[in-house]
Amino acid sequence: MKITKRNFIKPMQQLLGVMVMVVLSCPTHAQERFPIDLETVMQLSGANSLTVQEYLLKHELAVAEQAKAKEWWLPNLYAGFTTHYLSGAAMNTDGRIFTDVEQNNLWAGLGISAEIDFSKGIYQTLAAKQKVQAADYFSIAEKNKAILQSIEVYFDMQNEQLKYISLQRLVSQADTLSQQLKIQVDAGLRYQSEYLLANSNFNHLKIEMFQAKLGWYKKSALLSNLLNLEQQTQLISTETNLVPFELTPSLAEEKTIETHPQYLGLQSELHALQTENKTVNQGLLLPKLRIGADNGAFGRYSDNLHTTYQVNVSLLWNIPFGRFSYQGDIKKGKARIDLQENKVSQFKNQYQQEIVVATTEIQMAEEQISVAKQALAFSIEAVNQSIERQKIGTAKPFEVYQAQQFNLQAQLDYLKIISDFNKAQYALKVAKGDNL
Repeated sequence: MKITKRNFIKPMQQLLGVMVMVVLSCPTHAQERFPIDLETVMQLSGANSLTVQEYLLKHELAVAEQAKAKEWWLPNLYAGFTTHYLSGAAMNTDGRIFTDVEQNNLWAGLGISAEIDFSKGIYQTLAAKQKVQAADYFSIAEKNKAILQSIEVYFDMQNEQLKYISLQRLVSQADTLSQQLKIQVDAGLRYQSEYLLANSNFNHLKIEMFQAKLGWYKKSALLSNLLNLEQQTQLISTETNLVPFELTPSLAEEKTIETHPQYLGLQSELHALQTENKTVNQGLLLPKLRIGADNGAFGRYSDNLHTTYQVNVSLLWNIPFGRFSYQGDIKKGKARIDLQENKVSQFKNQYQQEIVVATTEIQMAEEQISVAKQALAFSIEAVNQSIERQKIGTAKPFEVYQAQQFNLQAQLDYLKIISDFNKAQYALKVAKGDNL
């Protein structure tokens, strides 16, 4: 995947890079620090995600069920013995009852038996194959969704981290301003209220910084859960430049819903249901074959055993009356097919909706990027000038506070717009059926 990055504000890049290195070097309680970037997130989410593993296991189950379906024609081999004992009354073959009868017999030998249902064997084997295809497509679709979710949480975490770093810078500025005012108040050049206001602003920014840190830690915990990492791991983004991504155009631009893995999976499930339903339609024309053969010794307990060999074969057509009266199997099969067709229709609507939403988000965010970048540059310059003017006494403290607040809001706006733009880029790829 080729990513081209747009120009960003160079001083801001360098400052954020330095501050991230400071964050990486600082202890974060008992948590283990884990530097991470977007590429690592995509790799780990595809390999470690429990959701992805769940669908891979479902695929393995479908493969196992297909292997089981292929056994439909194989016979069963048995070996052992059977015994019979009766004491009392018994009925003869001509219907007469005999009393004081005592019977006993023993059979020991080897046999083989098979029951081959051609209708279920043929159609269920094909249906099992189609279910494997469905599971394969679903595993691809769910993997893309899992990676997309991890990407979105990563951008949110990165946003909170950069917000925290920006607030650290503002807190440092506010602390410096407060100390300067303290010196001026002690010298009788400023009012005490101005120093108190500076302290209030300093504490307010510290509170916002702590809130951003909490938001960062929450997103880190959520991302750790999605990546199946230890919950004591504190994730730290090493990418200090939150810039707009321009994902390389791919064949997804040419694709339609017919190539989407989720759609293909739903269609494969539909074909499997249609195939299974043939067992109650065309399947009535196919018979059931039963074959049994055994060879062994048979006789009374106390007498000599005699060799006994037998073969039993039957070829039967079963015609259930329910097929022509209540038609329960037919109605049940049709209802299952109708439900699956409804799922397909729902996904078609979802497919169009996701593309429209992602495309609109990209267009709207793109229109705001240049405005937000310009506002951020203006606010940074305004803060710098206000601080310099305050040093020489030509600016009131509240002007510096106001400039800091404008700068903070401009940074938050810029971070959010870029984050939304990047998330929408990946969402559009997944919506169109591209693999991440």
